[in-house]
Amino acid sequence: MAGVDTAALRTTVNGTWDSDILPSLSDLVRIPAVSKLFDPNWPVTGHLDRAAEHLRAWLSAREIPGATVEILRLPGLTPVVLMDVPASEDMPSDGGTVLLYGHLDKQPPVGGWSEGLDPWIPVIRGHRLYGRGAADDGYSGYAATSAIEAVRATGGRHARCLVLLETSEESGSPDLDAYLEAYRARLGDISLVVCLDAGGQDYERLWLTTSLRGLCSVTATVTVLESGQHSGTASGVVPSSFRIFRQLLDRIEDSRSGEILLPELHGDLPADRAGEMKALADVAPGAAANAFPLVEGMSAAADSDYELMVNNAWRPTLSVIGAAGLPLPEDAGNVLRPFTTLTLSFRLPPLVDAHAALAAVKRALTTDVPYGAKVTLSREETGPGWNAPSTADWLQKALDVVSTEVFGGNQCVPLGLGGSIPFMGSLGEAYPNAQFVVTGALSSDSNPHVPDEWLHIPQAKRVTESVALILNAHAEAHQA
Repeated sequence: MAGVDTAALRTTVNGTWDSDILPSLSDLVRIPAVSKLFDPNWPVTGHLDRAAEHLRAWLSAREIPGATVEILRLPGLTPVVLMDVPASEDMPSDGGTVLLYGHLDKQPPVGGWSEGLDPWIPVIRGHRLYGRGAADDGYSGYAATSAIEAVRATGGRHARCLVLLETSEESGSPDLDAYLEAYRARLGDISLVVCLDAGGQDYERLWLTTSLRGLCSVTATVTVLESGQHSGTASGVVPSSFRIFRQLLDRIEDSRSGEILLPELHGDLPADRAGEMKALADVAPGAAANAFPLVEGMSAAADSDYELMVNNAWRPTLSVIGAAGLPLPEDAGNVLRPFTTLTLSFRLPPLVDAHAALAAVKRALTTDVPYGAKVTLSREETGPGWNAPSTADWLQKALDVVSTEVFGGNQCVPLGLGGSIPFMGSLGEAYPNAQFVVTGALSSDSNPHVPDEWLHIPQAKRVTESVALILNAHAEAHQA
């Protein structure tokens, strides 16, 4: 790629990661900065603020010429770290702005980590950095910043760059729209968005996320008694709260097939996205079914790789992600329990209205409840999905260079993801003319959200190189 010494780029990136990034990222792992949904008292516990300050201090110490770094704060909202890097000296004033996005908040630690590992203690074993938030998504701010530094150090150029690191993504980014609105004039006209909160199915190439599902979730409680009663005397007289919950769920999901029955949660599959998934099914047969550690003898939800990918990226699904009112088996007595609580998490097709979907779920749970049982709802959450715009010629050429120079000829692969990054939907609406590169160092075995989360360090370095080359290509395309 013109202007960039790719050999020097790799050396520069590797050196920065080994000497500067890994020690600081390890310290970030130690901060239990769980997202506000899981720590409602976050202003008092202070962990999200500690994570933001940790990155602010590291970014400030980089001493990129002309760069400013600060923590943005709006009343009552989680903090946002923003670094503003001016364009290279030879760039025109209208050369566009690149927004590089990541997040610092984390999922809860959860139990079951392997021997010698802990969510808040960083451990490096070979090419893996273990710890909560290492891969999802603590590395992203470091990678974005070192990509800017590397392109400057190796003969390339870049447009104005904004590194934006939020602290509410794992709660559905409820605070970020307010920041976008409050700072819209300052952010300017975004022409390229780089998000490093994604990944793919292996570590051999750059995976490009072309769609993300939306989400809605709600915690529902079915109550049948003021207090628990002896099951021998009450059963048959008082309907079980669990049985009533089963009936309510039957309105929403076909338990045999997993099909969601509410039309408000369904959306059309665009022809280009269907084509991408068919092509990927031909290139990597069996990859979708073998991506996860199924127990011996179990099969995936469909026989076709294509159907599995459509299920995951463009169809709605329900996961029950939490429960209360159920004692542990060893503590269970002969009691007809007074209530059952379940947290229902729905992944939605990318173009579905998440608010309308949640409203439909709430109606199904609260209308004509069997036996007149009491249903209460809490912890509601929504997040928009996202579908990528068509890839510009300059970006496609840059991706071809990345495939050759960084990944040894392995072509970049487009992929629809079943996960959610709500901010991408907000950005897509705010900047309809921007190009998007949504990628990252994650693969299906990186264990985000579950025990033994780990970052593939060599892939994180390659992603950093890739971002540097894309920044340079963007600058060349937008030079007057």
